[in-house]
Amino acid sequence: QVQLVESGGGLVQAGGSLRLSCAASGRTFSSYTMGWFRQAPGKEREFVSAISWSDSSTRIADSVKGRFTISRDNAKNTVYLQMNSLKPEDTAVYYCAAKKYGSNFGRYDYWGQGTQVTVSA
Repeated sequence: QVQLVESGGGLVQAGGSLRLSCAASGRTFSSYTMGWFRQAPGKEREFVSAISWSDSSTRIADSVKGRFTISRDNAKNTVYLQMNSLKPEDTAVYYCAAKKYGSNFGRYDYWGQGTQVTVSA
C-alpha cells in the first residue's frame, strides 16, 4: 500500500504558474504509475496527466496540453505537475493517484487528499 500527500496548491493569477508535488510513502515508488486528476465545484473528477512506472511515458489531457507537464523523481518518491499559463477554468482540487505496474489508462488504486488550486481572472 502507498500513501500520497499533495502539496503546492494555492491562489494564483491567470497566466501564472504553480508546481504541485505528490510525495509517496514506501520503498517501491518506481513500480507505480502516477496520475493527476482534478475536480472543480459541481463537476466530475477529470483526468489531467499520468506518467508510467516502466518508461516514464506520459499522457496528458487535451485541456492542459502545452501548459502542464508531469514528471517524477523516483529517488525522492515524488511526482510533480508543473502548471503554466494557468486559466480560471483550471481552478479545482487536484488529486494525486497511484497504481502498481499499471498503464497510463484506467482506474487507480490509491489517492491523496487533494490540494486546492485557485486561479483568479
